Amino acid sequence: MASSDLEQLCSHINEKIGNIKKTLSLRNCGQEPTLKTILNKIGDEIIVVNELLNKLELEIQYQEQTNSSLKELFECLEEDYKDVEHLKENIPPHLPQVTVTQNFVNGSDLDPEEPVKVEEPAPTKKPSKEQKNVKEMPFITSDEFNGIPAYMKSRLTYCQINDVIKEINKAVVSKYKILHQPKKSMSSVARNLYHRFIDEETKETKGHYFVVEADIKEFTALKVDKRFHVILNILRHCRRLSEVRGGGLTRYVVT
Repeated sequence: MASSDLEQLCSHINEKIGNIKKTLSLRNCGQEPTLKTILNKIGDEIIVVNELLNKLELEIQYQEQTNSSLKELFECLEEDYKDVEHLKENIPPHLPQVTVTQNFVNGSDLDPEEPVKVEEPAPTKKPSKEQKNVKEMPFITSDEFNGIPAYMKSRLTYCQINDVIKEINKAVVSKYKILHQPKKSMSSVARNLYHRFIDEETKETKGHYFVVEADIKEFTALKVDKRFHVILNILRHCRRLSEVRGGGLTRYVVT
């Protein structure tokens, strides 16, 4: 046997002997009353540290979920801001324009006792036929969204559900705009839709606003797929709509 191999073998045996001595020493320490108390305290502190680590892990998970929710909320607010800016830049011209005749540039020129004169808007012509208000679904609130069971909403977000509500409302308004339109002014396409709308009405839907899947396809860009029906189930859960079935059709009634 070479001398280098003998030295390695001796080193390995000495290492094993050292480990055995340390083990015997630790076993003896555990049997001494004073050291046993210290070891018990160390064990208790390890348990406490482990519990703190578990709480820290839960807190990290909560913060990650909160961060994800805040990102979604930011995206929703950003979309709302864009809508507000669009509305601001596209104010309908038929709205009355109120113009103040006083000059507010120099405040000292104003008489505090003199009332500010406001130009009255010109009277608008009354429409030939009374405009009827169409009932629309209100959007889901954040509290309602949080109350939806997790199995029901799955990975759907607050904004996605309200986007579908917005599109369904669009279909409802478009449908009843045709129904309220004088027949003489209807195009052939509108007249065909009008007759379909009338045929789809039942005793249960009388006096209520409703749409069917054909209306969703006609007036919106929504896809009537599995995800769409999951959201419809959520809207039923939140009492935004109900279903009336019959004649091979499902009517989604705004409640």
